[in-house]
Amino acid sequence: MLREQLWEQGKKARQAARELAVLSSADKNKALEAMAVNLLKKQQQIIAANEIDMKAGREKGLSKALLDRLLLTENRIADMAQGLKEVAALPDPVGEIMEMVTRPNGLQVGRQRVPLGVVGIIYEARPNVTVDAAGLCLKTGNAVLLRGGSEAFQTNQVLVGILEGALREVGLPETAVQLVKTTEREAVDIMLKMHQYLDVLIPRGGAGLIRHVVENATVPVIETGTGNCHGYIDAAADLEQAVDIVINAKCQRPGVCNALETLLVHREVAPTVLPPLAQKLQEAGVELRGCPATQAILPQVKPATEEDWSTEYLDLILAVKVVDSYREAIEHIHRYSTGHSEMIITEDYNKARDFLQRVDAAAVYVNASTRFTDGNQFGFGAEIGISTQKLHARGPMGLRELTTYKFIILGNGQIRG
Repeated sequence: MLREQLWEQGKKARQAARELAVLSSADKNKALEAMAVNLLKKQQQIIAANEIDMKAGREKGLSKALLDRLLLTENRIADMAQGLKEVAALPDPVGEIMEMVTRPNGLQVGRQRVPLGVVGIIYEARPNVTVDAAGLCLKTGNAVLLRGGSEAFQTNQVLVGILEGALREVGLPETAVQLVKTTEREAVDIMLKMHQYLDVLIPRGGAGLIRHVVENATVPVIETGTGNCHGYIDAAADLEQAVDIVINAKCQRPGVCNALETLLVHREVAPTVLPPLAQKLQEAGVELRGCPATQAILPQVKPATEEDWSTEYLDLILAVKVVDSYREAIEHIHRYSTGHSEMIITEDYNKARDFLQRVDAAAVYVNASTRFTDGNQFGFGAEIGISTQKLHARGPMGLRELTTYKFIILGNGQIRG
């Protein structure tokens, strides 16, 4: 029964995608504006549903980080609405002629940007993803099938109902945005095999979810990986600046994938920078876990295990390691990085340049917080996810990453001899 239900949703999404693919930018923007207006009009309805999810989450013992991801407030709803308006204001990539060349026989051969088609998104306790994904997919002419986590089930039902209503208002197919209306885990496994209807799957969540999707899907997958993000304080760092950057990268919002999880510090500056930094981190509620050299400077720090170096905490926990050299820092990052976001804090121009070239990650920073790895911060309006793979898309995925291209060929009677 569930399989038939999802297949029916897939069929409707495919039909809607064909209509969306030929919509004008004006029509798509009108729908996005209507979505934004309706979210604000019905914010109390959203908050009431979210309170049900929050209560259930607390009873289930969700971590503070997950509860923070789940929570919607008036300010967060306003941010979601603003995100839709910003997406509407962005240039529409669909229809763009990427290049056009004329062959010796007179044929004009070009590439034109087109929608992917039907996008399936599987995600956990992030109701803002529901709105961001719907907006980005609509702008790029894609239909979307959303499978949110059970933690946000009530919230997502209300959000998608509001988005569907906005589509109806402007005369577009409401099946362009659909929610999988079940919390059964079987729904995920069914979606993984819906290659007849889904053109791509994008999983957003913990390492277990992403691994399950990648290993079992017959639908093409864009992998949004976990964020075991590193920061390295070099011997040539501005230490006052380093403290501010690390505090922001770890504490500004610890439950997200671009938060700092491991700090590497050069031995020359560790005795100077670690005590004031540790004090500020601990005042912010951060638990530190350190190597023996770190513990020698900070005796109150818990010992770090091998597992700590490879853990994405998504919590107020930070692993700290003192390294003997820049090269050791690079080797540590190469060994444990998940390819998300990595940063160096240094005033040494040559090391900064070398770090940018040598470190293989979706986003590599010099003297700035990893918290900027975000579609909105990069000027994309919003993001569908942060890809840690290398094919098709990498890093924050905005409008262009939700398109592909087709060849268009213009002739005047040519035949092949």
